[in-house]
Amino acid sequence: MMRDANPPRNGEGDRAKRGGGAGAVLSGPGKAIRQSRRLRRVMTLPEVALWAVLRGRPSGIKFRRQHPAGPYTIDFYCSDAMIAIEVDGEAHGRGDQPARDAERDDWFVRRGVMTLRVRAMDVLDDLDAVVAHVVEHVRLRLPLHHPAAPGGPPPRDKLGED
Repeated sequence: MMRDANPPRNGEGDRAKRGGGAGAVLSGPGKAIRQSRRLRRVMTLPEVALWAVLRGRPSGIKFRRQHPAGPYTIDFYCSDAMIAIEVDGEAHGRGDQPARDAERDDWFVRRGVMTLRVRAMDVLDDLDAVVAHVVEHVRLRLPLHHPAAPGGPPPRDKLGED
């Protein structure tokens, strides 16, 4: 076997130089990433309706959809506020699903992520109210250094000038 005369230097190699790494909570095993990609293609009607609004960055807030996080896939995620938004259908109230949801929520809490659950019927009945509810919760969790909304704050008065 012959070795390359000019091996990669300074970390160069066959990997991309800039990843899009989003932190430990957001990265997931390859299986979770494949699952998230599949789920983006088969979103439910309430998820599609909510995404149609969230993708427009309401109040300047960025959301991701069907985002892998550890062994889970989050319906919608705001990384600035570390909040997961889950659209729950009827099945989330039956059988062992409430216990599984609680276990999942606890997994996220241990990593500093709050889960906000919205009912699928509420999304279909009053999308504007659900979006307002989501934005309100996200704003409460945004760090103080979060950029101002489009248009920004009013300009300051110049000191010392009359």
